Amino acid sequence: MEQTIAEAPPRAEPRLHAEALTLAYDGRTVAEQLGVVIPDKSFTVIVGPNACGKTTLLRALARMLKPRQGSVYLDGEVISSYGAKEVARRLGLLPQSSVAPDGITVADLVARGRYPHQRLLRQWSRDDAAVVAESMRATGVDDLAERLVDELSGGQRQRVWMAMALAQQTDLLLLDEPTTYLDIAHQMDILDLCAQLHAEQGRTLVAVLHDLNHAARYATHMIAMRDGQVLATGTPAEVVTEENVEKIFELPCRVMPCPETGTPLVIPKATRRGE
Repeated sequence: MEQTIAEAPPRAEPRLHAEALTLAYDGRTVAEQLGVVIPDKSFTVIVGPNACGKTTLLRALARMLKPRQGSVYLDGEVISSYGAKEVARRLGLLPQSSVAPDGITVADLVARGRYPHQRLLRQWSRDDAAVVAESMRATGVDDLAERLVDELSGGQRQRVWMAMALAQQTDLLLLDEPTTYLDIAHQMDILDLCAQLHAEQGRTLVAVLHDLNHAARYATHMIAMRDGQVLATGTPAEVVTEENVEKIFELPCRVMPCPETGTPLVIPKATRRGE
């Protein structure tokens, strides 16, 4: 069964945006007066140095962190006005560190993505089973359906978690460092999958990535942060410039077109050690 994703009605403002956010945790303020806009049907990537507030912002956008001030808006309403299930029907999330229950199979874990759609009078159906099967097929884990999740490699597990997020059937997906702990081949594999979901299914993706070259290669829109503030937004060509990279990451570099994709490629300048 081909997945069908309900389109939100046309609106002047983007489906997901935030205004005047003050974000804090453990008594420490991470960002103040932070505003972001996620363009509809974009593959938006949030970049910045460690501890700049990238993941904190993503958690706020997913309603996992309550802002101290300001608001996150989803489909024209403050996101906190929705119940947890309603948010999950509109927005999918792939956390940075996902832990599967012991002894759970791939098919059973992916099936948990259907939980937001279950109600007292609407239990498991053939349509749910078909959505789970299609989600596993789309992420290339259908042949692992009966395997235990804890027996899989890191790349396989990440694809399984992605399948569970797809099973929610939302056209808005948030991903917190989806390539963490993966080798270079599996990193590209996951990002290729994200790009495919964006291009072929029209989903809006928001991802936090550490690798600036990966971000520039795959993003259609970028948000660059430092010290809890947004310093640059726009296309990769607009954001990934030599001036911006040095200002945001304190990294002198050269930026040139990637020979494979034409997207910006950051090459750090050589340093002479011992002088």
